[in-house]
Amino acid sequence: MGQILSLRHYRHDVIAHSHEHAQVVISLSGKLDFEVDGRASLLHQQHLIIVPAGAHHTCGSPLGSHCLVLDVPGENWLGQSLGNHADASRRLLDTAGHLPLDPRQHQLVSWLAASPVTDPLIAHQGAILLLASLNTLAPEQAQPKRLPFGALDAYIDQNAAYPLQVADLARIAGLSCARLHSRFITECGQTPMDYIRQRRLHSARTLLSNSHLPIGEIASRVGYSSQSAFAAAMLREFGASPSVLRREAGDN
Repeated sequence: MGQILSLRHYRHDVIAHSHEHAQVVISLSGKLDFEVDGRASLLHQQHLIIVPAGAHHTCGSPLGSHCLVLDVPGENWLGQSLGNHADASRRLLDTAGHLPLDPRQHQLVSWLAASPVTDPLIAHQGAILLLASLNTLAPEQAQPKRLPFGALDAYIDQNAAYPLQVADLARIAGLSCARLHSRFITECGQTPMDYIRQRRLHSARTLLSNSHLPIGEIASRVGYSSQSAFAAAMLREFGASPSVLRREAGDN
């Protein structure tokens, strides 16, 4: 982890990761789509997001968003730096949530954003003041929403022969690409593109078992223009080539 406080500009590129420390992301301008463990929020000016340690989170901003970010050092730092406020800060940082800033907090954030936060003393003292000021507030938790897997599966099956993008599924789900990515990770442990690839290959295996279509035709139906690329993908997914899978299905 780098410095405690930093100024960051988020763009259209989706960031998706987790880290061992808690984080507070405060919007200074623009709007930022944010997902924490499948809970969605739209972060805009004078609001913040709390990201607990270890929580998977995804964010992106099509029009750009400027933020002040507090990367909270380890557990010992809270006790050593916040004294009697440490327990309240631990409780706050353990819960993913969306918080509005009150006018005094907004004034503090504005001062920090205009200060040289690369200075270790300013960053350290600013982080202490900021956390202490937030301890009286309770996060507004966004409710998780299940992905519409039935509609997504139907779309993938109907368009398996054509190029598919995350944006296609995001449109069906009514989500941004960042939110869709986060929910896929949370709900099924894989990215949207991995999900598309796996569903195509399982459809191909069904066709190998239940039809007499040529292998090249099956490859084309599930979006592979190259039969060799299709064979390699099937080998990675099922441990056998398309011809072996077809033969095994016939033997059974």
